[in-house]
Amino acid sequence: MMSATTRPGTGPDRPGTPSDDRPDPTAPAATTDGTDRTADAEAADRPTPAAVVGGLVLVVALAALTRYLEQNVPVWTEGTPLGGVAKSVEFPVYAIALGLLGNAALLALNLRDRLAAAFRTELFIKTGVVLLGASVNLSLIVSAALPAIAQALLLITSVFLFTWWIGGRAGLDDKLRALLASAVSICGVSAAISAAGAVQAKREQLAYAASLVIVFALPSIFLLPWLAGLLDLSPAVTGAWIGGNIDTTAAVAAAGSIAGEDVLALATIVKSTQNALIGVVAIALTAYFAFKVERRPDAQAPGVGEIWRRFPKFVLGFLAASVIATVYLAQVGTDVGKPVIAVANDLRTLFFILAFVSIGLEFRAKALKDAGWRPVGVFAAATAFNLVAGLAFASVLFRGFELG
Repeated sequence: MMSATTRPGTGPDRPGTPSDDRPDPTAPAATTDGTDRTADAEAADRPTPAAVVGGLVLVVALAALTRYLEQNVPVWTEGTPLGGVAKSVEFPVYAIALGLLGNAALLALNLRDRLAAAFRTELFIKTGVVLLGASVNLSLIVSAALPAIAQALLLITSVFLFTWWIGGRAGLDDKLRALLASAVSICGVSAAISAAGAVQAKREQLAYAASLVIVFALPSIFLLPWLAGLLDLSPAVTGAWIGGNIDTTAAVAAAGSIAGEDVLALATIVKSTQNALIGVVAIALTAYFAFKVERRPDAQAPGVGEIWRRFPKFVLGFLAASVIATVYLAQVGTDVGKPVIAVANDLRTLFFILAFVSIGLEFRAKALKDAGWRPVGVFAAATAFNLVAGLAFASVLFRGFELG
């Protein structure tokens, strides 16, 4: 959770994880007069076991409440004007909202810093991303043949580069540009998490990117199926468009369900194809930031060891989980294997809920105030570009594609 000491040629943040601005507990702490603090003073700042346990209890309690609201709010609002909206609200909305409410309460009670050691955002996120790999079956991707892979490569490349370019024109920080570009071009929050590890982004930037993904994904659930009907698109083109454009897998499933079962099947394949490319983008971002963005003019070019040090290694766990799940399902069959994969998916959701609650609890508004509304405009422009480009690619690559 804490930042590492600064190494030559690198920033102060710990490699491979979203960073914060808190001091490194392993480094000598300096007083205002330049002298090192005493061991007693440093010990006083260390979290007590009671504080860690109390913080974990709070995180777990808010996560349980998140799950409760996610499952029951749609039931409570069924048959009301809010019923349709409630069904489409995903767990990150409840988790971040409850985390922010908890954040405000802890600030009022002057307890946030005492309990902060238990808000293990990075651990929860990394574990969730690794488990996400179990739901990406490589054989499923192959079943859609070349069109899904071609669309994923074209769409990710074009949308990422457009978002990166317009973010630069808007004057955004390079790390925030990387998070927004990854989120809108690949698969929303999961891609932003992986990118945050690769570029050593701050937690406030990750929270901002995650919030934008959620805000823009919700209306897309209803907008894209309606536009597909208005444009009289085929089920295959509709599925490819939905899978390539909506940023979160759950929102893709919701929109695909509205559009029809065949649409849902292809949309899932296309989204899974994009999910599988998270690792490729993470490697590319790691190399780009090491060789160009954060390299000093007088410094030597970073070697393979530096790239490996910065690389978010949990992405390898994601890829390994995908391979293992694919081989496992091929060996035991879907009837036996799917319940096991479902357990991994439930655990993934649990860890993501814990992560989003922790993001809300750790959230500090200053960085977002400094950023202003420019990231919102960049994300909106990138989403519009993604919408148009995705429709064009889907119409060409999936023309005449037969489902079923």
